[in-house]
Amino acid sequence: MNAAVKPFGRKLKTSTLWILASLGLVIFVLLQVLPTTVSESLQVEQTKNIISKDEAKQSAVNFMESTLGISGNLNETLVTYETYSEVYGYLSKEKLMESYLKTYDKQFPLELFRVRFENPDEIHSAVTVDVHMTTGQVVGFEKIASASNSTKDLMLELSSESSTTTLMAKAREGNLSLEEKDALATPYLKSFGFTKDKLILASGEEEIGIQYQLQDNEIGKSKGFIDIRFEFGAVSSMETYFSTPESHIDYVDAQTRLAYWLTFGGYALFTLVLGILAIVFSAKTRPHSSFKRGIFLSSLYFILSIIGAINMLPYLQKEGVDPIFLIIGFLVQGILTLTMAASVYFSLVGGDGLLKKNGLNLWARSKEPGYGRHVLSSMADGYAWAFILLGLQSIIFVILDKTIHFWSTSDATQSPYNLLYPLLFPLLAWVAGIGEEAVYRLFGIPMLKKIVRNTFVASLITTMIWAFGHTLYPIYPVITRPIELGVIGLLFSFIFLRYGFIAAVFSHVIFDSILMALSLIFMGGSINLVAGLFYIILPAIVAYVIYLFNPPGKERRTPLIQKKRGAVDYDSSS
Repeated sequence: MNAAVKPFGRKLKTSTLWILASLGLVIFVLLQVLPTTVSESLQVEQTKNIISKDEAKQSAVNFMESTLGISGNLNETLVTYETYSEVYGYLSKEKLMESYLKTYDKQFPLELFRVRFENPDEIHSAVTVDVHMTTGQVVGFEKIASASNSTKDLMLELSSESSTTTLMAKAREGNLSLEEKDALATPYLKSFGFTKDKLILASGEEEIGIQYQLQDNEIGKSKGFIDIRFEFGAVSSMETYFSTPESHIDYVDAQTRLAYWLTFGGYALFTLVLGILAIVFSAKTRPHSSFKRGIFLSSLYFILSIIGAINMLPYLQKEGVDPIFLIIGFLVQGILTLTMAASVYFSLVGGDGLLKKNGLNLWARSKEPGYGRHVLSSMADGYAWAFILLGLQSIIFVILDKTIHFWSTSDATQSPYNLLYPLLFPLLAWVAGIGEEAVYRLFGIPMLKKIVRNTFVASLITTMIWAFGHTLYPIYPVITRPIELGVIGLLFSFIFLRYGFIAAVFSHVIFDSILMALSLIFMGGSINLVAGLFYIILPAIVAYVIYLFNPPGKERRTPLIQKKRGAVDYDSSS
C-alpha cells in the first residue's frame, strides 16, 4: 500500500467514486450554475452586465457636478455594495423577484453601488451617491453637512425648544412647510425620471422630510416610495425603495432570534468546550503526538484569517467610522482570531494524540512511507468528494425548496464587492477547511467517541455543532442550513474516517473554493475569471508541491502505525 495513512474501513472503489463525482458535478452545474436554473440571487448577477466600481465612481462624479453643483475634492472616494435585503428577501420568499426585476428594477434597484465622497467641499463632511449596478444611473444621494455648518443653527434652537427630536428636525429642514418641501423636491423628482401625476403625497405637515408613494404600483404587499429629506432649506437626500410588509419583518426577526440561540447556544458554547478539552487532551496524549505537528496549519489558519479580516476594511469604512475605532476593532479581532487559532492548534495536537493512542494513523507525517503519494491521492479524492458534495447540496436545496420552501436574501457583509481585494476572497476556503476539519473531525470525533462509545453518534454531535454555526447566514427558515450541513458534515466525517485527515481537508477546501471562486467569476471581468479558475485548481498545485518535496526517494524507512490489538474500532457502530 503506497499511502502513509492506514484507514479503517473500506474506501469506495476509484471507478465508483469518480462516477458519483461526475454525476454530482453535472447536477451542480445544472441546478446552481446555469442561468436557466440558478437561484435568484445568482440570476441577478449573471443575467446583467454589472459595471465596474470605477464606472460607478465616474457616474457619481458627473452627478455631483451637474445636479448637486459640487465640484471640489472628488478624489477621496469609497465605493461599496449596498442592498435592500429585507424587501429582497420578501420578494424571494414570495417568488416575486422576476416580476420585480422586469418592472421596477431600473428606478428601484435592490442592489447598488454607493459612492462616498469624503469632505468634497467646505459645507459637507461627506456626500453619498447611489448608482445602479448595471445601468450606471444615479438612483439616490445624501449630503451630510459639516458639524461647523450645523452646530450654530442647532445651538440657536436649543435656547427656545425643549424637544430634541423637534430641534433636530427643524435644524435640518429650516421649518419648511409641506408645500415648500414639495416645491423643492419637484426638480429632483423630474431629474430622476418621476412625474408628479404618478405619485401620491404620503406624508403630513409635521413629518420629517417628504414622502411620495407610487400610484397604482404594488408587488405583493410591497409598495414603492420616494423619501426626500432637507437641511437648512434645501434638499439633502433622496432615496427610492420598496417597502417590506410588517409580517415579513416580524417573521425574519423571530427567525433571527432563533439563529442567535442556535449560534451561541449550540455552536459557540460547545465549540468553546471543545477548545478547552483539546488543551486537556493535548497534555494527556503528549507521548503519542508532538506539539510541533499543529504549528504550521494553525499559523496558516491565523494568517489567512487576519488577511480575511483586513480585506473587509471597505465595509467597515463605508459608514464613516473613526479610524481610532477601526484600529481598536482590528485589535479585538486579532485577539479573537489568535484565540481561535490556538483552539485549532490544540485540536490538531489533541486529535492526533487521541488517534495515535488508539493505534490509529489518520494524519500522515511528512516523510512517512508513501507520504507524498498519499497527499496526491488525498487531493484527487478531495476533488471527487467535493464534486459529490456539490451535487448533493444541489439536490438537498431542491428538496428543501419543495418541502420547507427555503429562500435566501442578499447580504452586504458577505459580498465580494465590499472587500479591499476581492481576488483574495477564496483564500477563506482554506481557513474553513483547516480549522473546521481540525476541531470537529480530527479532534471532535475521537474525543466524543470516548464518551458516547458510538462513532456515528460522535460524528453526528460534532456535525450539528458545526452546522449550528452557520445559522446566521441570510437563508430562511434557519433550520435550512443545519439540515443541509448535517448531511454534508456527516459525509465530511465519513471522508475523514475512511480517507484520512488530509483528504477531509482537501475535500472541504475544494468544496468551498469552488463556491467562492464562482462568486468571484460572477463579478465579471477576465481577471476575476482567471483568478476564480486558479483558486479551483490551487489545491492540486499545493498537493503537487508537497509531493515534490516528499518524493518516494526521500521517505523514511519506518513502519506504518497499525492498529493495536484491542484498540477501539472506529469503523464499528458501537
